[in-house]
Amino acid sequence: MDVKHVKPLFDRIIVKPNIEEHKTASGIIIPDSVKEKPQEGTVVAVGEGKKDEKMVLKPGNKVLFSKYGGTELKYDGEVYLIMRESDVYAVIE
Repeated sequence: MDVKHVKPLFDRIIVKPNIEEHKTASGIIIPDSVKEKPQEGTVVAVGEGKKDEKMVLKPGNKVLFSKYGGTELKYDGEVYLIMRESDVYAVIE
């Protein structure tokens, strides 16, 4: 997980989603078309914020976000989501 060369702009963040297991306990492989999109992840990078709003989230925060929130970003073979900080519903403590 090395996105140190990618810096989000303004109020955007980069999240590494928690990818669920691709097969069931009995060994049946679940195709991507029927898997649920993740709603949890870990913040790996944050932007500077807007001039009148500071960023609340920090790298390492575990967060809950909209099922269809963010835009998928593939970097170095890993899947990330880039989204606005306001797309995050909660921080998991």
